[in-house]
Amino acid sequence: MGRKNFLSAGSARGGRCAATLYSLVESYKLAGVDRLAYFRDVPVRIHTHPKDRLVELAPAR
Repeated sequence: MGRKNFLSAGSARGGRCAATLYSLVESYKLAGVDRLAYFRDVPVRIHTHPKDRLVELAPAR
């Protein structure tokens, strides 16, 4: 399914971006994370979170 969707992404960069988002969403599912809550929370926190501790914002955590 993903391969067909990536063909209509518009560009190689768009395809990579879509692939990244699909991968994140699947990671959330596997980790049992509420995807909507995560998407609301992380973009707000990522700018003030210490760079050496970004792994703490991963879906598995």
